[in-house]
Amino acid sequence: MQHSPTDPIAPPPSDDAPVSLPCVMTFNTNDPSGAGGLAADLVAMASASAHVLSVVTGTWVRDTSGIRDHFALDEETVDEQARCALEDITVSAFKAGFLGSPDNVDTVADIASDYPEVPLITYVGDLSWWNELSIDTYLEAVAELLLPQTTVLVGNHSSLCRWLLPDWEAERPPGPRDVARAAAEHGVPYTLVTGFNAPDQYLESHLASPETVLATARYERFEATFTGAGDTLSAALAALLAAGEDLQSAVGESMTYLDQCLDAGFQPGMGHAVPDRMFWAHEDPDEEDPTAPEAPAILDFPLDNTQH
Repeated sequence: MQHSPTDPIAPPPSDDAPVSLPCVMTFNTNDPSGAGGLAADLVAMASASAHVLSVVTGTWVRDTSGIRDHFALDEETVDEQARCALEDITVSAFKAGFLGSPDNVDTVADIASDYPEVPLITYVGDLSWWNELSIDTYLEAVAELLLPQTTVLVGNHSSLCRWLLPDWEAERPPGPRDVARAAAEHGVPYTLVTGFNAPDQYLESHLASPETVLATARYERFEATFTGAGDTLSAALAALLAAGEDLQSAVGESMTYLDQCLDAGFQPGMGHAVPDRMFWAHEDPDEEDPTAPEAPAILDFPLDNTQH
């Protein structure tokens, strides 16, 4: 059926409507359990009002208890997905999650190098499910090829220490600046270290450079074990940077968002809990929750340099 130009097919655009949402391209693997990977990126970035360009790098075979296997796409498929979309749409941030193979790391690094003005958030999660040879070759590729393009490296304290500081011999565990200095040797200006054990059953996250700790957030430790927290945090951070937030504000808001996702988390299966990335959609906007977590304490250290 044809419509005349006067047919009310769609409402006219509002004068207050934005011309476009900020666009973020994420490279990540499919997670059929919905706990992490592209599933986490899509919902977290949409929650931050970003339009997501999702490039599939492979797929896990997994449930909420753990990862059973992974199948990586070939690098040509990853490259064609990304470049086709980038020829059409301008992106304001990139996120790199699990890329599946050293060849895919090379491909994503090559794409990022063509857009040096666009910030790249790189998240390196727990790879203990993989065999040792695959872990070593993959992380070598990330360090050599992707980290020089990275604006902010995001990862759990224990995972980053095992990777970047394998020969640490001091009695005290590496601090956030130690991790940031190790990352800076590969060209990373900022590192967001999560899961840092603090006294009195607290966990801390630190945004650090080699010179100083720029921001800190402190949270009570959750009793549940979560899957997908790192992807959620890094996705939110990428979306907020794409929207024009300065780095400190984006880190603070993304960590607050993650804390609220975990506070509202749920257990969809028989394994680990999953962050509720849509917690805000279940709340009555006219009612304030007195039990809602307070925003974390963030040091007042303004940053506006998010380019790599």
